Amino acid sequence: MKGALNFFSKHKHVITYGLSLAVLLFLLKWLEMRFIIINHSLEIYIGTIAILFTSLGIWLALKLTKPKTVVVEKEVFIPSGNAFLPNDNEVEKLGISKRELEVLQLISAGYSNQEIADQLFVSLNTVKTHSSNLFGKMEVKSRTQATEKAKRLNIIAK
Repeated sequence: MKGALNFFSKHKHVITYGLSLAVLLFLLKWLEMRFIIINHSLEIYIGTIAILFTSLGIWLALKLTKPKTVVVEKEVFIPSGNAFLPNDNEVEKLGISKRELEVLQLISAGYSNQEIADQLFVSLNTVKTHSSNLFGKMEVKSRTQATEKAKRLNIIAK
């Protein structure tokens, strides 16, 4: 501690001069900042307003471009008790498989062989084979006859 006091007493003029220069520099910077603010107050005011409106514009754009979710309620009609039930006895008696029954329903709906193949995810030849098997089991020669007989036997909906 004695060494520090000895150092300060030897260099007292230099330290005082340095501190007074630091205070003077701080005072000059403070005055310069004050004059800058006074001389450029319009620019500072305009810049502040520009930043404010830019922020408001960004916020508004984000609000307006957010995707809107719309909830749609739809009333669905479910028939009561009048649902079609195929005649399982006739289906078993004729020996029609589930896949052949699906093909028969699509034939009666008017689909072509290619459309049936696409809908059932099978090849065109598979659909032709199922159709041929159906015609043989039902003892018919055409799609129209197969549809009429299936409706008459209550295998598919009328």
